[in-house]
Amino acid sequence: MKLTKLAASALAVASIVLSAGIASAQTARTNGNYIGAGVAVGATSGGQGNDEAQIGGNIQGRYAVPNAPVSLRGSVLYGGDAAAIMPIVTYDAPIARNTNVYFGGGYSFVTDEGQKTPLGNQNAPVVTLGIESEVSNNVIAYGDTKWGIDAYRNSDADAVSFQAGLGYRF
Repeated sequence: MKLTKLAASALAVASIVLSAGIASAQTARTNGNYIGAGVAVGATSGGQGNDEAQIGGNIQGRYAVPNAPVSLRGSVLYGGDAAAIMPIVTYDAPIARNTNVYFGGGYSFVTDEGQKTPLGNQNAPVVTLGIESEVSNNVIAYGDTKWGIDAYRNSDADAVSFQAGLGYRF
């Protein structure tokens, strides 16, 4: 059942992202690599006590693969008693000048499993959907949602976290 929900959600989001890319074929993609920091807000609880939603921070980075609509991203969500470290691969689609939406997946590694983070308390697969835009010379604003699948210990609950921040493009 959980795999069916994941597949259906992935197909729905992928169709939106791909149609945005096709509709904006004339729009330049935000290129370049950046590193940024901001807030992370966990929106879910595993229902087991001591795993309630957490507010914390995030550090995110992006490496744009040259000549491809793909990026390698790294994300650290901290707050609570541990951190969630995520390598993620995304498909990037331009939607306006210097603005991309991105969709992808990866894996969340919790530094101390069983301890709270904004994205659950155990290692889990992660799906992300976000937007990034160059707001001034070398300054990127970003925001995304991360969905940790089965991200709570002793629970089959999923975790959702919202991130926003500013990055420096280099």
